[in-house]
Amino acid sequence: EVHLVASGGASVQPGGSLRLTCVVSGFTFRTSDMSWVRQAPGKGLEWVSSIRSGGWSEAYKNTVKGRFTISRDDDKNTLYLQLTSLKTEDTAMYYCTQGWGLLDGAPLGQGTQVTVSS
Repeated sequence: EVHLVASGGASVQPGGSLRLTCVVSGFTFRTSDMSWVRQAPGKGLEWVSSIRSGGWSEAYKNTVKGRFTISRDDDKNTLYLQLTSLKTEDTAMYYCTQGWGLLDGAPLGQGTQVTVSS
């Protein structure tokens, strides 16, 4: 059974930083591309960032490029997302998911809430 458990979300002021963590089990993390997606209040899911298995390539949504950094630790089956220079429009529930991009039917697991407000 696939488990994806995200944590690290919090309420922060604009300009703040957070580090999100996602621990996964139930599939071979080391050989899997991984992604972060988010869902803002009243909106649909949107892709945020992806990283290839082995970490050799990354991709970011244009609005987070230069502010967010995705990384992984294959020995710990853990995916990370470093968020800096946070903006109010980054407010959302953040999920990690298996695969490159936002894939139909891909499990999301437990999300973590990021709220950016002054």
